[in-house]
Amino acid sequence: MIYLDHNATTPVAPEVVEAMKPYWGDQFGNPSSAYALGRFAKKALEEAREQVAELLGCQPSEIVFTSGGTESNNMVIKGVAHSLAQKGRHIITTAIEHPAITNPCLFLLYQGYDVTFLPVDAFGLVDPAAIKEAIRPTTVLISVMHANNETGTIQPISEIGALAREAGVLFHTDAAQSVGKIPARVSDLQVDFLSVAGHKMYAPKGIGALFIRNGLKIEPFVHGAGQESGRRAGTENVMFAVALGTASALAGKRMEADAERIRRLRDRLHTLLGQDIPDLVLNGHPDARLPNTLNVSLPGVDGATLLDAIPEICASTGAACHDHSVRLSHVLAAMQVPEEIGHCAIRLTLGRGNTEAQIDTAAKMIIAAYDNRSQNNEKSKTPHR
Repeated sequence: MIYLDHNATTPVAPEVVEAMKPYWGDQFGNPSSAYALGRFAKKALEEAREQVAELLGCQPSEIVFTSGGTESNNMVIKGVAHSLAQKGRHIITTAIEHPAITNPCLFLLYQGYDVTFLPVDAFGLVDPAAIKEAIRPTTVLISVMHANNETGTIQPISEIGALAREAGVLFHTDAAQSVGKIPARVSDLQVDFLSVAGHKMYAPKGIGALFIRNGLKIEPFVHGAGQESGRRAGTENVMFAVALGTASALAGKRMEADAERIRRLRDRLHTLLGQDIPDLVLNGHPDARLPNTLNVSLPGVDGATLLDAIPEICASTGAACHDHSVRLSHVLAAMQVPEEIGHCAIRLTLGRGNTEAQIDTAAKMIIAAYDNRSQNNEKSKTPHR
C-alpha cells in the first residue's frame, strides 16, 4: 500500500503513541480532581496546552482543547454570532471552505443571519480587496481557511487579518490543513481565532484545539461544568490532549525539514506524471500551495474510475468527508474548473512516511492505469462495422 491521502488523515506518529500510553493505564485521573491522581492529569493537560501554544506562537491561556477541527469551527462561528448578535448579524466567508465552515454558516443563514460567500480566482485564491468591499457595519466575523484541503492553495491570511483589524471585525481561520505543515503563528497571521485538527498532524482523530485571542469572550459551544476556563464544558480528554501536545512539539522540531523533503517528492511525482500524461492539469496555485499537496486532472479519464483501478494507492478525488459524491467538487466548481476537467481530478497528498521509491512506483501505476483507461475509452468510441 502506498498512502497518498495525508490531507484526509495522517497515521499517528510513534512518539505520539508512546506519549499516550500512561493515560490509558494507571494515569486515568480526572484533571479537575484535587488529589494526586487528578493533579498528575492536570499537569499533563497544561503541559500539552503549552506545547500547542508554542507551535502557534500564543499564550497557553489562549488554547482551548476540542474534539477536532469541526467543533473548533462551529464554536467560533456560532459563538461569535450569538455573542455579537446585538452588534450585527453579517458573516463573511468564501466559496471554497470546508463543510465544517460552510454548514454552520448555512445554519445561521436559516436563523436569520446574513452570510456572504466570496468567490475565488482560477487558482483558488480569494481577493482581499473583495473582503474589504464586503465588510459592512453589521459584519461581526470573517472566516477564511488558511490552506485548502483539496488543492492546497494558501490564502493571504495576514493581509486579510490586517483588513479585519482595521475594520474592527473579528477574524477566524480554519488551519486544519496547515498547522504542522507550514508556519501558522497567530501573530503573523493576525487572527483572533484559529482552528486545529489533531488527525491532520499525526495525532489521533477526536482531538483538536481552538486559539481564542486573550480578551475575547464568546458563547460556549458546549455548556456544562465549566472546564477549559468556562469556554468548553466536559471532562478533558487528557490522553488525546497529550497526543496533540506531543504532535505539536514534534511538528515544531521537524516542520522545516519535512516540508523541504516532501515538497521535493511532490514535485517529482508531478514531473513524472507530466512526462507521460499529455495535457495534465494542475488544480490550485503552482507556488502558494501546501508542500505536500498535488491535485491534478488527467483529461479523458474519470478520477474515481482511475483510482478504483489502482487499489494499491490510497488517494482521493476530493475531500474525504464527501468523497462518495459524484458531483463536481465545490472547490473546483468555485475555481471555474470545467466539469469535464474537474471529474478527472485526483488529490495526491504526501506525508512523512513516503519515500522516493514509493513516489516512483505510484507514478508508474497511475500512468499505466491512465493509459489503460484511455485506450478503453478510445475503443468505446470506435464505431462497429
